[in-house]
Amino acid sequence: MGGGRLTPRDREDIEAGLAAGLACAAIARRLGRPTSTVSREVARNGGRGGYRAEHADRAAVWRRRDRRPPRAVRRDAGTGAAQGPDHADAAGGPLGHGPDGTGDDTARGADPAVRAYVDGFAAVLAGAGLPRTAARALACLVTAPSGALTAAELAERLRVSPASVSKAVGYLEALDVLTRRYEPGRRRPFHVVDDDVWLRTWRAGARKNAVWAETARRGIELFGAGSPAGARLEAMRRFFAGVHREMAGASATEILDDAGTVVAALLHAGRPLTAGELAGALGWTRGRTAAAVDAAEHPPDTTGPVALRRTPSGALLVGDRQGRLTPAQRTALARPVEPPRPAADPTGRP
Repeated sequence: MGGGRLTPRDREDIEAGLAAGLACAAIARRLGRPTSTVSREVARNGGRGGYRAEHADRAAVWRRRDRRPPRAVRRDAGTGAAQGPDHADAAGGPLGHGPDGTGDDTARGADPAVRAYVDGFAAVLAGAGLPRTAARALACLVTAPSGALTAAELAERLRVSPASVSKAVGYLEALDVLTRRYEPGRRRPFHVVDDDVWLRTWRAGARKNAVWAETARRGIELFGAGSPAGARLEAMRRFFAGVHREMAGASATEILDDAGTVVAALLHAGRPLTAGELAGALGWTRGRTAAAVDAAEHPPDTTGPVALRRTPSGALLVGDRQGRLTPAQRTALARPVEPPRPAADPTGRP
């Protein structure tokens, strides 16, 4: 096994191996390195989903630099105040003016009101569930004049290590909040918040609601629609299917048309089908199928004289709507059909 520091080429091979789905042990064998070296490298540079060779290489340089003894801070002979380029990092302060990186120094000498706004923006994003560094990075990019910064610029503005920026950027890219753009003649990409970011975020939320509805549907099939758990899961499914339908922006006409298609499919099949089987047969997504089924069930007049029903296992079938046929009509229709009598031969022959 080889020792020593990982090279930029090693880190590129690690990134390629992770993208191919290889385990750390397999990547280590390819590099001739201990597995612990590769796993530690991946863990402290964004994990399997956020590892970037370029960012990891810069983080390694940053860590080596941090291990050097700090330079002495010169002090003014008269006042004793710290002097020199290290003073900005030595003194604590709000919004990127301290070693703890409590804020984003969006612009050197920026208006205190701007700094306070960016800090508050980051706090709101963190309160919504974003990790702290990712929230600060997003607030920094949204309020930057160009809306685009390199990883090195983000690290400088946030006063955090490149590894922290790499992890935050990887997290935001996984949410489809950031995009990377390259300019001719530049190796390092810009991280950009474009004009469609909020629409993409909205759509991602809609997809999550569809996943919730689908999870509830699978539970209904498992526990049965008539069970207490099935009833609670059905309420959950209806809620998230409705929210997904509203967020996805499908028109009422489209949804009602899909509901009619679901009824036609069940009539054609002539047997109960699960929502998954319906989605596969119709070539629809689970979310679209769930919305159509929900529309067919509620309100009750969507499908006319027929009604969508569920078996105890949660499968779907079509039957006549209650009250549409009288008991006598139901009884008559349930009788076996008598075969027609043969017509008499006009010649009188038997």
